Amino acid sequence: YVEFPERAMIRRSLVCLGESFPLTRTALSRRPSPIRALQPLLATKGMISLGGGMPNATTFPISRIELKMKDGSGVVLDEDETKAALQYSASRGLPCLVSHLKSLQTKVHGLDFKRGKRDVIVTNGSQDGLAKAFEMLLEPRVDTLLVESPTYSGSLAFLGPASIHLQGVQTDEHGMIPSDLRRVLESWEVLNPKRKKPRVLYTIPTGSNPSGGSLSLARKNEIYQVAVEHNLIILEDDPYYFLDFEGSSSPDGPARCPSLLSIDERAGGARVLRFDSFSKLLSAGIRVGFATGPSKLIESIELHTQASMLHASGVSQAVVSKIFDHLGGVDGFLTHVDDVTSFYRERRDALVASVERHLSEFVEFESPKAGMFLWMKLKGVKDSNDLIMNKAVERKVLMVPGASFIPTNNDEPNISSFVRASYSTASVEEMDEACQRLRDLLKK
Repeated sequence: YVEFPERAMIRRSLVCLGESFPLTRTALSRRPSPIRALQPLLATKGMISLGGGMPNATTFPISRIELKMKDGSGVVLDEDETKAALQYSASRGLPCLVSHLKSLQTKVHGLDFKRGKRDVIVTNGSQDGLAKAFEMLLEPRVDTLLVESPTYSGSLAFLGPASIHLQGVQTDEHGMIPSDLRRVLESWEVLNPKRKKPRVLYTIPTGSNPSGGSLSLARKNEIYQVAVEHNLIILEDDPYYFLDFEGSSSPDGPARCPSLLSIDERAGGARVLRFDSFSKLLSAGIRVGFATGPSKLIESIELHTQASMLHASGVSQAVVSKIFDHLGGVDGFLTHVDDVTSFYRERRDALVASVERHLSEFVEFESPKAGMFLWMKLKGVKDSNDLIMNKAVERKVLMVPGASFIPTNNDEPNISSFVRASYSTASVEEMDEACQRLRDLLKK
């Protein structure tokens, strides 16, 4: 079973895990695929396989994959590597990529995988891992999920149709407010006598989408302590972790804020399930993310993967692994990450300058310390939806109204005076023009 005080204890049975920290009925009903279970055995020396239904790789029309990098160099998957990438593979991920990911998590978050308490699984982007985790931990029409308000609209798009009740926790420019999280939990039985107390917390701790807020170490420690006291699993969705404008991978630069996963590791706990993505760092279309957390929770996600998509794209995984090799491993990857961060820092600065120049009398905002988004409150506007979805579109300016990110249930009112602006793709000149167009609308 799994307990979640300061020192967690993991035993072998997934069913026992469910009894101590209940998984959903669907998650508990899953069993390993007998065919998928053969996959790791294929690498055994001398093994003759008549068991699986793998196609013969000699019939594939692709013999070699070559990529040209922007610096003019090349990345090549030879014939054997290409065959492996094109074939069915392990549901946890290609071993070559999983090895890189474990090295990355060890270096960045201080994990010790040798102890067997944690593991990694490659997902089809971090959204895929999140959806599987929500389904694993949250019973439809029964469970409540604690979420930041505002929160990621992509997660809301999954949670609403899944009939998961949402409980918003207040945020400010520094992310989730720990005292409000504590208030919600300590008053739960009184204010929600008919609802089961929440057992899962979902947070975007760095450069939150949409608010741009980033949790400080002090807040992370306090949130983790609340999770210990109230026996919560924390879903740490952190795709912008490396886009930290105040942190660096260089030993000579300021360190990034430790993750909730690293806090869990140091505490000897097993309550944080973390989601990372390469979408902002290598390619969005390549669809490679990964989840890291307690081994038994990763095992449950693996069983879901076996029953749904079998595994993430082998070609995409092989390409990401080869890029790690090309960059010189984890250290080279982190150098690349710092270059990406510098790019977005400049874009952030440009949009902030344009907002200050053209919109200072119409909006309130805080400059984000990480991520891709600026969260602005429109002064004197109760609901930004019509202005942004209709009038701004007519002026050829695209932003997202704040109501899209507010966690609500059923027929609860959903309005917001906020708007989310992204500085990721528009040019400096386009961002400045967009701010002028929005100013002209707000003047009216």
